Amino acid sequence: MGNDARQGPHRGIEIRPITHEELADWDRAIALGFMRPHVAPATQWRELLFEPGRMLGAFDHDGPAAANGRPRCVATFRSFDTGLTVPGGALLPVDAITAVTVNATHRRRGLLSGMMRHDLTAARERGAAAAILIAAEHNIYGRFGFGSAAPLAGWRVDVLRSGGIRAGLPVHEGHRIDFATLEEFRKHGPELHERWRPTQPGAIGRPEAWWRLRVGEVDLPGFDWKQGFTAFHRTADGTLTGMLNYTVDDKWDGSYPDCPLTVRDFIALDRETANALWAFAFSVDWVRHVVAPHLGAGDVLPLLLADPRGAKPHEESSDFTWLRLLDLPAAFAARRYEAPGRLVLDVTDREGWTAGRWALETAADGTGRITPTDDPADLALDVSRLGTLYLGGGSAAALADAALLTELTPGAAVRADTLLRTARAPWNPDGF
Repeated sequence: MGNDARQGPHRGIEIRPITHEELADWDRAIALGFMRPHVAPATQWRELLFEPGRMLGAFDHDGPAAANGRPRCVATFRSFDTGLTVPGGALLPVDAITAVTVNATHRRRGLLSGMMRHDLTAARERGAAAAILIAAEHNIYGRFGFGSAAPLAGWRVDVLRSGGIRAGLPVHEGHRIDFATLEEFRKHGPELHERWRPTQPGAIGRPEAWWRLRVGEVDLPGFDWKQGFTAFHRTADGTLTGMLNYTVDDKWDGSYPDCPLTVRDFIALDRETANALWAFAFSVDWVRHVVAPHLGAGDVLPLLLADPRGAKPHEESSDFTWLRLLDLPAAFAARRYEAPGRLVLDVTDREGWTAGRWALETAADGTGRITPTDDPADLALDVSRLGTLYLGGGSAAALADAALLTELTPGAAVRADTLLRTARAPWNPDGF
């Protein structure tokens, strides 16, 4: 950004991509922005993630200089390219946004707005059809066109009260489950994840740095790495079809075991594999509670239990992945649809990128498209609400009841749900 980056409400503050030499300053600013002690420089981790032009900083030229004599970095922002699985299995190119902070001393100066506009404009120019992020606070990102699109709905299960996994659930004949070493997890985990990803709307890629952090190859100060346990599921012919990664806390009630087993990663390519992995998790000795905080809204774990009342929603269940549509024709052509039909949408967008009247048309073969039209609209909604509906997990009828979109023709919200809802709810298990 040029000289005009110092005008307006953030006069004296320059918003721009950081240089490689400014990584340490940016790292300290992130810790301060997230109100975490800067216990040590995260040099190795930041080096792995650095990509020229994709790490933004806001630098205060009017305030006191940092120890190195440079202007202090008072806000941070990072994005990277990834593929988002959409209904039907295609990977939509998206801009993944993370590391968004503004120092408490520099709030309400338009820094977040400046960084967001800079990044989303560049993302559109690169051909990203949408942007995604994980919102720390619910009320921040709607004004930038993001809508909650893939929530988490984890469970905390009392093993004794639930009676464990029901007997007789279908599993692969001759299957086996074996513990994997860190080396085996590192070798086979990425390939398994890439086979699973197209089956789950809302899933994103796991970059090389993700796997290196998970196996402890990367030093990230403040990240409490714990090795845990990894169990691989294989069919009778030796094909790897699933993985369960978990930790167990050594907790006792006097002389009685009271250990929680916490699921960190659960991948199953089919229902039979999932049944076997859950049965294994509930069979581990000393475990009193199975805790699965990062499951999707459509997960059937409680229905697998002998007594579903033994499962309680996990306290961290909430909206998780938010989505901002940037290119409607590209996004709606990429996904598939479970019913044919036509619906005209009147979309508002404060940036103007997706604003206008659009005809969504879906065919019996599952394909669809969205094109500009002058026809009367059936639904009026903001692009943030359209983002909530796009992956198939949101409900237009619920949004209409909550006055978050407007029906312009009777029954239009139900028709929207018929066209956009999917049998497999969107889910992204990975923070970024």
